[in-house]
Amino acid sequence: SGNSVFCEVSNNEIAFEENILFTHWGLSGPAILQISTFWRRGEVVNINLLPHHDIVAVLDEERKINGKTLLSTLLNRFYTKKFTDALGKFLPLIKPVAALTNAELQLIKQTIHEFKVKPAGDKGYDKAEVMRGGIDTNEISSKTMECKKIPGLFFGGECLDVTGWLGGYNFQWAWASGFVIAQNI
Repeated sequence: SGNSVFCEVSNNEIAFEENILFTHWGLSGPAILQISTFWRRGEVVNINLLPHHDIVAVLDEERKINGKTLLSTLLNRFYTKKFTDALGKFLPLIKPVAALTNAELQLIKQTIHEFKVKPAGDKGYDKAEVMRGGIDTNEISSKTMECKKIPGLFFGGECLDVTGWLGGYNFQWAWASGFVIAQNI
């Protein structure tokens, strides 16, 4: 709980490299918030916990340099001790890297690069930081933000089916669409 790790999260549509936060209730952080826009219930989220390194190559190199290095010591080079300890639920941390079997190497690779999570759900509307849905943008004039079917009715911001990535894009969309509406009232 409370561990933040830089990783790559992906589904079948898209991937994001950001921090992920492992909390006492589940997953959070920028990477999870980004992928949540594209995630659907029942879908698996793939997590690569070491996106810019090949853990098998790192282990092979360490075997050549110092095969007595414990797996936990090697992983502590990339993660906090607390996170490495949490990986102990899946990996043989107290084993020297030279003594790792092929099956253990495969398990390490899968755990580090191919960790799969099937979220049970989300925290609901009250806790949402990312929302999707709303009025279909095909029903709105993109030049005026006026409803095509009901003249004089305008829509902007998050009530439309427009979702921005983290970093202020939703704010910018709200301000820009509001400005367009103000110009056309």
